[in-house]
Amino acid sequence: MAQKSSGLMRMCGVLLVISFLPREMTSSVLTVNGRTESHTLNTQVGSEASLMCAVQNHTGDEGLLWFREEGAVDLKSENSINSSAICVTSITEDDNGVTFTCRLQRDQSVSISVVLDVPFPPLLSGDDYQTVEEGSAAKLVCNVKSNPQALMMWYKDSSNLILEKNHHQVQQTSESLQLSFTKVKKSDNGTYSCIAYSPWGIKTKDFHLVVKERGSTVPIEPIIAAIVVVFLTLCFGLIARRKRIMQCCIKGEDPQRETAL
Repeated sequence: MAQKSSGLMRMCGVLLVISFLPREMTSSVLTVNGRTESHTLNTQVGSEASLMCAVQNHTGDEGLLWFREEGAVDLKSENSINSSAICVTSITEDDNGVTFTCRLQRDQSVSISVVLDVPFPPLLSGDDYQTVEEGSAAKLVCNVKSNPQALMMWYKDSSNLILEKNHHQVQQTSESLQLSFTKVKKSDNGTYSCIAYSPWGIKTKDFHLVVKERGSTVPIEPIIAAIVVVFLTLCFGLIARRKRIMQCCIKGEDPQRETAL
């Protein structure tokens, strides 16, 4: 009987300790739109996206925080306890890839994120005209924004661009398509078209490369030296004739003095 009483007391003690555990030690789970894991939300340009964050398994009121990337979203007090909803309106291409994160206020390591996936056709930009001297280097840069990433190609004068070894170099990133020339030739003159292929459409942007003949360089140093020589010659000439000029001035003044007398 003593052993049974002792075991019963230990069990009661364990239950008593558990019942007085602080609320922070209980495990709360966050959901967004009913999902317990971070995920990607497919949406469209011009549409709206509603995100509802809720606390599961809570034993009391829990505060919630929303973040857009690293910036906190302003929430009303009544929209931040146990559940919180935000709405992303007038979605644009710039919202693609943006992450919204809901965090538990008392323990921000408890969080869940949603990434917006906004498909849109290619958007192309860049300098339309470029003038370079024959023999110099040149680069055409076609900037692109697209989701999904577009297939990019260069055309010249409405035909496939034939790349020459050690003359052309093409480099593509997720943000641009570049065409570099090591030494521009007269035959490089023309219109280059940057074409982006995407399931959401095909876009084209033209770049005009004007190649001008290399001008004859005028030597600056000899011209400066010649100007200095002419200037010094004039100075020495004026100094040499200074006495004669002064004598002429004195003779011109004598008649005036005699008249005054």
